[in-house]
Amino acid sequence: MPTLHIEHAVTDFGTWSAAFGRFAEARQQAGVRQQRVQRPAGDPNYVVIDLDFDSVEEAAGFLSFLQAKVWTSSASSPALIGAPQTRILELAEPIS
Repeated sequence: MPTLHIEHAVTDFGTWSAAFGRFAEARQQAGVRQQRVQRPAGDPNYVVIDLDFDSVEEAAGFLSFLQAKVWTSSASSPALIGAPQTRILELAEPIS
């Protein structure tokens, strides 16, 4: 299951979280199967988001949407600091 992994600093987690919530329907329509939002221990102003998809293409499509429509607008992404770090991850075969 491919995962869109996103990391970025925020000025205020509550503000960021409310904005993240407003895009729940967009995530669902894009094919997000599961999501996880985490923060590093001791750093409340940094978020790590993992969004699972059925395909790499779906993950890449949603990343393009975020880059073109969400992260370019301070109204859509309040509290965001700088450019998010992103990767599309695929499950690796176990190493014996």
